[in-house]
Amino acid sequence: MSEKDLFLEGLKVAKTFDVSTPENALVTYSVTGQPSKVNREKAFAYVAANPGAMMIEHTPCGAKLIELGLQSSDSGINAENVMLIWKEASRRLIECASGNVTAFVENARPESVFCTMELPQMLANPKIKTINGEPKEQFAARVVK
Repeated sequence: MSEKDLFLEGLKVAKTFDVSTPENALVTYSVTGQPSKVNREKAFAYVAANPGAMMIEHTPCGAKLIELGLQSSDSGINAENVMLIWKEASRRLIECASGNVTAFVENARPESVFCTMELPQMLANPKIKTINGEPKEQFAARVVK
């Protein structure tokens, strides 16, 4: 598949495949610009220990993007386009979420997908009430400095 075709296919998946999660089940993490993937590792460990918890990777959309090879930097398309695809999928994921969101975002950078897109979407989604068990506005004020 050409780079352009892979990008278009990934974008189609991000815009149309199921991203729904049960209430109180969404788990997210931030690794943008960080020296390690520790938040990602903690999120996967949390999901493994908590049946029913789900990250984007566990939705049909995320699973298909991974199947297309879009989870790594050697996907065959540039990193900016890979990020565009995942941002669209993530935007829809947050839009569908409800209840409490569990977020592994220690040291999230201001330019991260979490701070620039996911957190604002969580704040705008009236179905999301809390993040890590605290009122979402309180969480945001503490995390975003």
